[in-house]
Amino acid sequence: MTVIKKRVSFPAHGLKVAAILNIPKHAEEKKQNPAIVCVHPGSSCKDQTVGIYAQKLAELGYVTIVFDASYQGESEGEPRYAEYPAARVEDIRSAVDYLTTLDYVDENRIGVLGVCAGGGYAVNTAMTERRIKAVGAVSVANIGRGYRELDPIKMLEQVAQQRTAEARGADPLITQWVPSSHREREAAGIIEFDIVEAVDYYRTPRGQHPNSPNKLKFTSVDSIIAFDAFHLADTLLTQPLQIIVGGVQGAFGSYKDGHDLYNRAASEKKDLFVIEGAGHYDLYDRPEPVSKAVEKLGAFFKENL
Repeated sequence: MTVIKKRVSFPAHGLKVAAILNIPKHAEEKKQNPAIVCVHPGSSCKDQTVGIYAQKLAELGYVTIVFDASYQGESEGEPRYAEYPAARVEDIRSAVDYLTTLDYVDENRIGVLGVCAGGGYAVNTAMTERRIKAVGAVSVANIGRGYRELDPIKMLEQVAQQRTAEARGADPLITQWVPSSHREREAAGIIEFDIVEAVDYYRTPRGQHPNSPNKLKFTSVDSIIAFDAFHLADTLLTQPLQIIVGGVQGAFGSYKDGHDLYNRAASEKKDLFVIEGAGHYDLYDRPEPVSKAVEKLGAFFKENL
């Protein structure tokens, strides 16, 4: 199906969020179209992996919107490169707000799909955003859990020291999400599978994009550490839920997080689909695993939106 792309923006907590709206051909002539909010991973942008899913779901007949998180990419927000979980959740709510203003979208048929940390943010938002009727999560990651496994007390002490330094006039500390190149990774002796794949996706022509510069404002790490994307899922996450993970396990823990989410979710209708032979980043852009994931998601959203 032909898809029309429109560059749009919507307001979120006082900021202008940059987005791409994918509209199936003739959808604007109809009413009651289902729609899906698509949420990118930490360090990513609307133009990378989740943008692939947004395009493919639009080809299946869904209006989709994908956006750069506040403080990142082409969206507004200072300080730049901050990763604030609360803002990420509010971005998703605001995207739902925007969809309800489109006269060709059925406000009772809105879903959400997130990749990696975006999946965790999608899940967390859906718990209290009841306009979201169905939830998809690919290579889902509970970003706070990941950071809490990295000596969080030491990191919080470092954040505290840096905040004091910046309050006294020091330049903001901007760190990296992953090594900036395979050469840098190899020099650091890093050979772990998920990190190798992360560098390959984000820092080579395979997936790199100017809106994803591999920069993270260090002092925003404190809010990440305190965030549990799945908190209260056993009580509040009641919408239909489709989880998709790769069967090859790596350090980022999406296989583990996918199973944890499945076990914790209160949803009466929930499914965990494991794509054997695929790793975390294979589900970002590799044609075969992405096709399998989209096929599963297409059937899921067709049934639940």
